[in-house]
Amino acid sequence: MKALVYKGPGEKSWEEVPEPGIQRPTDVIVKMIATTICGTDLHILKGDVPAVDTGRILGHEGIGVITEIGSGVTQLAVGDRVILACVSSCGQCSNCRRGLYSHCLNPEGAEGIGWIFGHLIDGTQAEYVRVPFAENSVYKMPDGLTDAEGILLSDILPTGFEIGVQYGHIMPGDVVAVIGSGPVGLAAMMTARLHGPSKIVAIDLDDARLARAAEFGATDTVKSGDADWLEQVIALTDGLGVDVAIEAVGIPQTFTMATLLVRPGGNVANIGVHGKPVELALNELWIKNINISMGLVNTNTLGMLLKLVAEHKLPAEKFVTHEFSFDQILEAYDVFGNASQHDALKVLIH
Repeated sequence: MKALVYKGPGEKSWEEVPEPGIQRPTDVIVKMIATTICGTDLHILKGDVPAVDTGRILGHEGIGVITEIGSGVTQLAVGDRVILACVSSCGQCSNCRRGLYSHCLNPEGAEGIGWIFGHLIDGTQAEYVRVPFAENSVYKMPDGLTDAEGILLSDILPTGFEIGVQYGHIMPGDVVAVIGSGPVGLAAMMTARLHGPSKIVAIDLDDARLARAAEFGATDTVKSGDADWLEQVIALTDGLGVDVAIEAVGIPQTFTMATLLVRPGGNVANIGVHGKPVELALNELWIKNINISMGLVNTNTLGMLLKLVAEHKLPAEKFVTHEFSFDQILEAYDVFGNASQHDALKVLIH
């Protein structure tokens, strides 16, 4: 089969590799129908995730059809069309039993981390993939759900909702600022509406992404390149700052922006994957009673979000702006890696 293989920082190759096989009774093998590229994949290619070994097949999102099941799998069958959660869960350890799937204690590759696809084991940017703990880590796709809708449920929608909206403790009537109008920031905007904020302020450098943000739930937009961006945001509140600031970029400057925007007693929810340390002005923040959260998605809301997408309550298909075939995956990486030049959000790779 062919797969997208990590060759070290800055290097990747679409090449022939051996097909995966069943290794454990709880495994299934899935023939991939579609996959996509995540900002985390770009971080890996920059060398920001040193745990990823050279030779690893990348990717942690996808939908496909089960072609083989392990002897311990009873709730899934060959031919089932499934969504692969980006986080694998044994379902039995103490962390999984409290919904903290991202810190499953029984994964493959390293104890205590549930993100293993394209990280600690081979991932989903391939023609076939082995899925551990399959009954806890895949979701059957309802009839009528499109590839474009299903692919967003692997990672982006749960990440925006869990790490942005839930960790940010958005309440009805809140003013929410989302820094970064890329896919995960837009996912936070779209799912924030489930909690009834009065305003959702999209903040970004890119005019095209700000223009698109309104389609995903933003009520106001602010260009972060403006000298008075902070004053513009504060003017949209009661003058004290936003109730919730969501950081969805992953660089020190945007994290600092979030801490400047938030009001006393407010919440900063960091979604972005940071590749370098961030300065934290505790000497200024402690007296403001600021709550700061961050984390790796658990995908414990995937089933709930799947129902909303299937009933067209969340228009997930809007995220897909470009489509490619598997043999065009290198072109897809070029488009996604230069998203502003191509006005790209998510790429769907069939």
